[in-house]
Amino acid sequence: MVYEVRQLQEQDGPAAWRLGSVAFGYHASPPPEDFSLVPGRVAWGVFDGDRLIAKAVDREQGQWFGGRIVPTSGVAGVAVAPEVRRGGLGRQVLTRLLAGARERGAAISALFPSTPHPYRRLGWEEVGALTYLSVPTSALAAIRPGPGVTLRPASSEDVPAVQALYRDWARSGTGMMERSGLLYDTTPEKFLAAYDGVTVAVGATGDLEGYASWVRGPNTDPVARVTAHDLVAATPQASTALLAMFGGWASVAPTTVLRLGQGDPALLEIPTTLVTVDSRQPWMLRLVDAPAAIAARGWPGYLSGAVDLEIADAECPRNAGPWRLVLDGGSGRLEPGGSGAVRFTPRGLAAWYAGAATPSALRRAGLLTGETVADPLLSAATAGPTPVLHDFF
Repeated sequence: MVYEVRQLQEQDGPAAWRLGSVAFGYHASPPPEDFSLVPGRVAWGVFDGDRLIAKAVDREQGQWFGGRIVPTSGVAGVAVAPEVRRGGLGRQVLTRLLAGARERGAAISALFPSTPHPYRRLGWEEVGALTYLSVPTSALAAIRPGPGVTLRPASSEDVPAVQALYRDWARSGTGMMERSGLLYDTTPEKFLAAYDGVTVAVGATGDLEGYASWVRGPNTDPVARVTAHDLVAATPQASTALLAMFGGWASVAPTTVLRLGQGDPALLEIPTTLVTVDSRQPWMLRLVDAPAAIAARGWPGYLSGAVDLEIADAECPRNAGPWRLVLDGGSGRLEPGGSGAVRFTPRGLAAWYAGAATPSALRRAGLLTGETVADPLLSAATAGPTPVLHDFF
């Protein structure tokens, strides 16, 4: 059967909301009053006549890799009508989304899967997770803040400095969201209103050295909790001061939940034997435009070398074929041609690009084949912080 695949318009809003509400369980809530198109969001749909039977949304966003922002397609709201599932409609709408994302300038694509299997078949691979960790608040009460830092509530005037602290932190990581652009309202009032509190750590010179954005849950002892959505510190003094502040909730909120990724320096202050995973949401990556993705991210400045690659990619055919990867002085490029001595699947290419798996691990998984002589260069090229994403979409 032949279906129409096209970009959704305002008049398709009610049908898209109904399809998504059944898929994700929010159909008991009232529909929005306004279905206007949102700048930075492009929705694609599959139609059987006038009936919308599948959809997916391309979000225009950026994520940090190697100290640079890589233009990203954030995939969200993927839904297929229950009567026509397992019929390849997800593939149809997602391949059209990928083509449209490439046309608008996206180099990579990221998503949070409800299940990984259909996305793996289309070339995405799991590279990291958005993780909230639970710790007894009494354990944080034992942390003693260092001298030279004072805490206070953030004001509107603090928000630009808070946002700069986040950006410096995200720049040093792998996969972190760039919180600017069409989909982000960065006004101070909007930022502060999103939390019960935003606490800033002020150094001896008066400069902001860290902040925590937090929400005090509605319950009381023994199940009450405080959740820190961001805990960002540029100095150890700011980190200990903010952690100790959460320890002050011990008498009324016995659990503190911290959104921390693997390798976060705050974990060096917390007794991790008492930490449990409160929630973990894996996220996946794929390359949409391989030459653009290689050129956009940062690479180790000390590396210089070249590798002949062969990329297999049925869903993004312009990625496919022989390429020569050239790394030099912190920059990288893909040049057409070469012998194709090292062969990547789309999933293997995504995991390598994010530094989520070594060439050795990818070879054991069958996602990388061919000559091994360049494996040390490939391993060093994407070695770095564990991929972490702190923004759900």
